Amino acid sequence: MGWKLTLFIVLSAVAVGYIIHSSLNPPLKAAPPSDIGDEWWGRGLPEVSGSKQDTSVRKFRVNVSDEVLNDLDARLRNTRFVDRVEDAAFRYGFDSDYMKQVQRYWLERYSWRDAEKRLNQFDQFLTNIEGIDVHFVHVKPKLKPGQKAKPIIIVHGWPGSIYEFYKMIPMLTDPLSHGGSAEDIFEVICPSIPGYGFSEAPHKQGFAAYAAAGIFNKLMLRLGFDKYYVQGGDWGSIITLNMAIMYPSNVKGYHANMGAQSNLKSFLYPILGQYLPSIFLPDKRDQERLLPVTDRMLDLLQESGYMHIQATKPQTAGQGVNDSPIGLAAYILEKFSTWTIPQWRDLPDGGLTKSFTLDDLLTNVMIYWVNGNIASSMRLYKEELGGNSRKYHEIYANLVPMGYASFPNELFYNIRAVTKHYNPNLMSFNYMPRGGHFAAFEEPQLLAEDIRQFVRKVEAL
Repeated sequence: MGWKLTLFIVLSAVAVGYIIHSSLNPPLKAAPPSDIGDEWWGRGLPEVSGSKQDTSVRKFRVNVSDEVLNDLDARLRNTRFVDRVEDAAFRYGFDSDYMKQVQRYWLERYSWRDAEKRLNQFDQFLTNIEGIDVHFVHVKPKLKPGQKAKPIIIVHGWPGSIYEFYKMIPMLTDPLSHGGSAEDIFEVICPSIPGYGFSEAPHKQGFAAYAAAGIFNKLMLRLGFDKYYVQGGDWGSIITLNMAIMYPSNVKGYHANMGAQSNLKSFLYPILGQYLPSIFLPDKRDQERLLPVTDRMLDLLQESGYMHIQATKPQTAGQGVNDSPIGLAAYILEKFSTWTIPQWRDLPDGGLTKSFTLDDLLTNVMIYWVNGNIASSMRLYKEELGGNSRKYHEIYANLVPMGYASFPNELFYNIRAVTKHYNPNLMSFNYMPRGGHFAAFEEPQLLAEDIRQFVRKVEAL
């Protein structure tokens, strides 16, 4: 072989290797200073120049009218159920026989007034930011002289709500009673994403994750926190990641329980790991959770159809489930089955009460029903995936300290190599022994402890 041919082969191999390496490790950089500024998501045009927007923080209590509840009762009683597919369990979606049991429970045993009392156990507020009222729970700990609490904003996702965090909040604000130490005390802020829960929906097109990040940073600043921690799962992980990238001088640390970023490694490593696990998936826990890769990909394919619908025609899908409480419950609760443990689709009741109570599940559904905002909650998919995203979390590195809690049944599972690539200051990556997508709702103690240990590491810097 001549030296020219040898040189050509060597250089070609180097070039191919460089291309593959670049594809697996796309270059990232710090985001420029945020230029979002003041946007307007309210009805009509912003207030005329010279007038002042109401920036007050107003007390709020959940108190739904009897008219809304009477209407719900009538709709539940007049449900037109779909035919049952024999022996299908949850493999075709929510089993209609089990839904009849849920309907009876909803009508005869569930109490929204009791749920209101549970929701109102924590102080809640409204404040207007960029033209829309933003709802949030704000829980302050009882501090002894000399103690300081660390502010943290915790953001939910879809189809969740602030209610997911109600068991975990005391574990952060009163850690001594829940296995923590005196240094683990937090002041907790849990906002409803605009268009979700008790927050007003944006009235303009374009409200993507970056916009929610901007509003929540303004919320924290309005409450007097110029330095704070952020945490989230599902949309919450993406919104709080945007906050960390856009406002690194304000965010002290970012903790997530869902992988909000992906690259070629996310797909290639599990495929190659099927044949060379020791090289591409060296941690046996990743092997257990991702292999066989065909099963994992099939699960993801089966569970992501909703995303395509909501990213394209949210108003159409939203209209249907906004008009039927049973339709809404089927659409939402089916996610709490298979996103917790995929194999539960083989159970006639979807395994729903193995990790949750019907009261808690119905309270989450009711938060969507009484506010009539299932369609506006879906629109976040259209905005983020349909072209209005600024893609901060795809093109920029997160340079603030990060902690990641890896739950085995998380739908959008990520490996350490990918997480580290996008978050070079990854300080904590822990494999949880159990749990799925709704970690705070299902395993609040595990998630709370992982948040606490991560923040200890950041505070020790």
